Amino acid sequence: MIPSQMIVFLVIFLQSYLVLAYDPDPVHDYCIPRAEFSSIFLSCKNSSLVTVEDFIYSGIKDPGNFKHTGFSSIPVSSTVFPGLNTLGMSFVRADFDVDGVNVPHFHPRATETAFVLEGKIYSGFVDSGSRVFAKVLEKGEVMVFPKGLVHFQMNVGDTAATILGSFNSQNPGLVKIPSAIFGTGIKEELLIKAFGLSDKEIAKLRKKFVPQ
Repeated sequence: MIPSQMIVFLVIFLQSYLVLAYDPDPVHDYCIPRAEFSSIFLSCKNSSLVTVEDFIYSGIKDPGNFKHTGFSSIPVSSTVFPGLNTLGMSFVRADFDVDGVNVPHFHPRATETAFVLEGKIYSGFVDSGSRVFAKVLEKGEVMVFPKGLVHFQMNVGDTAATILGSFNSQNPGLVKIPSAIFGTGIKEELLIKAFGLSDKEIAKLRKKFVPQ
């Protein structure tokens, strides 16, 4: 017989693997998580304790502070909005100052749709054949970024702009290309050879993108 400790380990491993691999279909109408339990062991509130407030979120009514960098994003996942838990989705509000940029990035676990609420946004993605699909989007237009592909946005209008992005994953992940390359511990010699930059240029980029 398999020891009980081994069974517990296998259950935890499989639960963790499934969470990382994909968003499984829910088996309940909803699952408002109980704060006192670990996220590894999914536990939902008794339905009699659930209220309409569990399904409402007001944290993106106002824009984020984009004046310093020209761009701000307010991610909304089940961490801050418990009503999303187990539903396989999340979203983000992104605000751009004039000329503000959302740097090339990708979401390893989700496709994104981006809806322009205000302004004019140059928006696009790059496929695995290095083909660029990009266009200036105006208020009311939507663009989709396929799962795992690098995409980007820039405000090309003369006023602030806002996008609402929606993901088909509870935890889409986010990898910003500049930070992932120059803000991590990749060997400097490799970066010099890969990008044809001098050691001084690499040092300058690292200083800019290393997390503070």
